[in-house]
Amino acid sequence: MALLRLAVGLTMAAHGTQKLFGWFGGGGIDGTGRFFAASGYPASKAMAVIAGLSETLGGLGIVVGLLTPLAAAAVIGTLINAIAVKWDGGFFAPKGVEYELLLALAAASIALTGPGRYALDRFVPGVRDHRLGYGIVGIVLAVLAAGGVLLVRS
Repeated sequence: MALLRLAVGLTMAAHGTQKLFGWFGGGGIDGTGRFFAASGYPASKAMAVIAGLSETLGGLGIVVGLLTPLAAAAVIGTLINAIAVKWDGGFFAPKGVEYELLLALAAASIALTGPGRYALDRFVPGVRDHRLGYGIVGIVLAVLAAGGVLLVRS
């Protein structure tokens, strides 16, 4: 689980820093905001910040295994929106949704199975012992939040 968390979490955190800071060839807040505006999102700069923070903090939460279902929910929610934006491009990359779908399903798997032995959740009372219900609640939260954001998209 630690290896899967590292791969998914660091990938998502890197994507988030592209949006927030323009690192790794990203557009930063301004460039990402323009992309969000072109994709029909209102308050596009605010959406860029929210997506960047969700990916960065959610990704890092997955990496260290801290509040794992919530961290996974942040990642899943942004990926649902990414899939919705790219849906007409088919399945296969670079225009399709296969990459985003794979990351979303990996994050959902982490939420459902828990972070594994080497995780900070082991030291957090209440989430120390992973429960399937926490993962389900995280995924439902992600779907509802992503759906709400998609409803305001024109």
